[in-house]
Amino acid sequence: MANKKVLITGADGFIGSHLTECLVNEGFSVKALSQYNSFNYWGWLEDISCLDAVEVLNGDVRDPHYCKHITKDVDVIYHLAALIAIPYSYVAPDSYVDTNIKGTLNICQAALENGVKRIIHTSTSEVYGTAQYVPIDEAHPLQPQSPYSASKIAADAMAMSFYNAFDLPVTVARPFNTYGPRQSARAVIPTIISQIASGMKQIKLGDASPTRDFNYVEDTCQGFLALANCDAAVGQTVNIASNYEISVGETLNIIRELMGSEVEFITDEQRLRPGKSEVFRLWGDNAKIRELTGFAPQHDIRAGLQKTIDWFTQPHQLAKYKADLYNV
Repeated sequence: MANKKVLITGADGFIGSHLTECLVNEGFSVKALSQYNSFNYWGWLEDISCLDAVEVLNGDVRDPHYCKHITKDVDVIYHLAALIAIPYSYVAPDSYVDTNIKGTLNICQAALENGVKRIIHTSTSEVYGTAQYVPIDEAHPLQPQSPYSASKIAADAMAMSFYNAFDLPVTVARPFNTYGPRQSARAVIPTIISQIASGMKQIKLGDASPTRDFNYVEDTCQGFLALANCDAAVGQTVNIASNYEISVGETLNIIRELMGSEVEFITDEQRLRPGKSEVFRLWGDNAKIRELTGFAPQHDIRAGLQKTIDWFTQPHQLAKYKADLYNV
């Protein structure tokens, strides 16, 4: 991978901005795609320390002609661009088809035509739905419990079809529940931290009983890098997971302890998913990525949460979040 030219789609997002930093630090030549807007605002790329070393592109993966343009002379693509908010997918599912499915088609078609050597396509543990068995390995059935997860199941299938039909060197990376600095307030960990840090005495939550396999964002990025370096991962779907589950409620109690808070947690009805749409249990099996690459996460839940708290409680970072509003 040394001296490779890399394109990251969705680089302006939470994981994408961290991956951009990771790859620059590893010495890669990085092109970072930020979704076009008339403000010329680059999302979380605005906050990275190595921005001067990055070629920022402004565009949209929904445009196939633009995708063909930006994938020229690129060796590796990390495809992260997607609509990811589950609640928003209930009210605007068509937009998820355009971005997640058609966007993936556009990137794969462009990569094929331009001879890109590797594509790491980003999936999500949400495609598994509530665990039918644990730990969840890559053979676990897929369950479309939300329009978002349905669109990602289709996007994964589209990416893998290009491997099977055209020998495009695709790996489907399937990260579980990534958290850390810069994460959207729609996610449970930043929601809790930002509310406590803002001085609220009652913290609004959805259902605290589901379990999750939480992974600190730096570990997720190292998983992406490990898969791109592994020839045996081509044509494979691979979990990036901690092989550990913890309930949302237990996670919140750790956050409360680390922040020295005595806040009360209350249920906010608007934060609850429809009954059949809630994913009640996620616990990812990471045996495959260990066997293929030797990768193992470096942060346990307490260490990762402490780093996340340290970032969110900086006043200039906290000011970017609207802790009093439910972020769909």
